[in-house]
Amino acid sequence: MAAATMKDVAERAGVSTTTVSHVINQTRFVSEENRSKVQEAMKALGYQPNAIAKSLRQKSTNTIGLMISDIANPFFTSLIRGVEDVANAAGFNLILCNTDEKPEKEYTYLDVLQQKQVDGVIVAPTGENLDYFEALVDNGFPMVFIDRRLEGIACPAVLADNENGSYEAVSHLIGLGHRRIGIVVGLLGVTSTTERLRGYKKALAEHGLPFDKELVLPGKSKVESGREAALQLLALNARPSAIFATNNQMTIGVMRALHEQGVRCPDDMAVVGFDDFEWASAFRPLLTTVAQPVYDMGRVAAETLMACIRNKGEAGDKGGAGDKGGAGVTGKADRADAKQVITLGCTLVVRESCGAGGAAAATAESIADAGEN
Repeated sequence: MAAATMKDVAERAGVSTTTVSHVINQTRFVSEENRSKVQEAMKALGYQPNAIAKSLRQKSTNTIGLMISDIANPFFTSLIRGVEDVANAAGFNLILCNTDEKPEKEYTYLDVLQQKQVDGVIVAPTGENLDYFEALVDNGFPMVFIDRRLEGIACPAVLADNENGSYEAVSHLIGLGHRRIGIVVGLLGVTSTTERLRGYKKALAEHGLPFDKELVLPGKSKVESGREAALQLLALNARPSAIFATNNQMTIGVMRALHEQGVRCPDDMAVVGFDDFEWASAFRPLLTTVAQPVYDMGRVAAETLMACIRNKGEAGDKGGAGDKGGAGVTGKADRADAKQVITLGCTLVVRESCGAGGAAAATAESIADAGEN
């Protein structure tokens, strides 16, 4: 049996094919009576509008891409939900891509999403493929960075306040008496890593403590790499009394290393993590963490992308000057908005692992006092 056509729907509903088209594409007002007739005819005939043809007519696929860096990281679970809730409410579908922090996968997915003609994309960039991203921005392709950004690319970004969150965590440890604080950092060259390391340095400087490169170890944002970094810190002749792990995966790795070495937390070693994931309150001891507003980051990024898509559509409808090849590049006001960085605050959640009142803090305090006398 041949698939029903728009003409079949029109004949069954007793209206013109033009009316059917307006009902499907929502392009003009149609009376409630005729709209109901068309919808009933479509249901009775099992008619399915041609999505590809519709998208070509409307110059929109009502689809956006979301490129995350590590699908195994629970940080992204809530972020994805924030993006999806806004996208669905706006009538958009979501294509999810996982780059595994690999620039080659990022490049491939960017190419695939372009071929799929998505209306825009939200990206947690790997820090590479600068030329590709710059070309997308120059061509007016709606795009928003999330979690981290690329320096020099005029693209909106939604970030956590990484520097201040890190500063608060390290200041808290210093307030507990810790003077040698190790830090396990994420991927080098990524803006979130740079900002969290900057917060660490700022806290040390403001409390008159020296910055020691020996206490800074790369954890590459992974569990096993975080474990290896913690083992190196534990092997130092003058090992730290506290470790600050700058993402949730590395925090798990640090805790594994302590367990393997028989180092008690917080009695022998204080630990503070960055990312308040669901398991943090299930660890023993309960983990002290810097909580990011992850759902809100996803929500705000999606709202920002929807605004970029609307701006492009309006500019395209007006045929504004400066368009490149009909790409719908936005005007000067919108280009200024493209440089917007939206920063959402973090919260230090103090539990047990930071060593508040523990032996590690007391020992650190006594060592500090001895050095001052």
